Amino acid sequence: MKFEDLVCIRRSHRRFTEEPVSENDLRSILRAALMAPTGHGARNWQFITVRDADTLAFLSTVRPAGSAFLKGAAAVVAVLGEPQAQSTWIEDGAIAAVTMQYQAQERGLGSCWCQIRGREGTAEGKTAEDLVRERLGIPAQFAVLCLVGFGHPADERKPQDEAALKWDHVHQEGF
Repeated sequence: MKFEDLVCIRRSHRRFTEEPVSENDLRSILRAALMAPTGHGARNWQFITVRDADTLAFLSTVRPAGSAFLKGAAAVVAVLGEPQAQSTWIEDGAIAAVTMQYQAQERGLGSCWCQIRGREGTAEGKTAEDLVRERLGIPAQFAVLCLVGFGHPADERKPQDEAALKWDHVHQEGF
C-alpha cells in the first residue's frame, strides 16, 4: 500500500472484536516504533505491552473520560519517555506512537491513542499517569505519554474526506 493511501484510510478505532492481535502483528508494530526517529537519535523511549484482560480493564478506568475503549482492545502499548535524559521525550514518544498506528493500519488493525500525560485520574489525588505508573510498575525516571490501544476493528470508518482538508491552514513563505 502506498503511504498516501495509508494516511487517507487510517482512522481511530475505539471498538474492537474479540480476536487477538497476533505476536507477529504486535512485533511488527513495536518494530516500527523502535525505528521511529528521535531527537539526536537518542532512542530513550520505552514501551510496555499489555494483553492481560484484568490490566486492560484497569487501564480503561484511569481517566474520567477517554480511556474506556482500552477495555476492548486486544493489546495496549504504553509509551514512556525519560524527561531528564531527553528534552524531546514528548515529541519522540508521539512520533513512535503514531508510527505504531500507521503500521497497525497497514496490517489491517485498528488503533486509538489515549492521552495520559497531564490528564486527571479517577482516584482522589492521583493523575492518570500515577494510576498507570502504579499498575505497570514504572520506575520514577520514566514519564507516561500515552497508551495506544490495538485490535481488529469492530466498526468501519470512512477514509479521510479530501474535500474537507484545511488547505487554508497551509501558508507559503510565511503566515
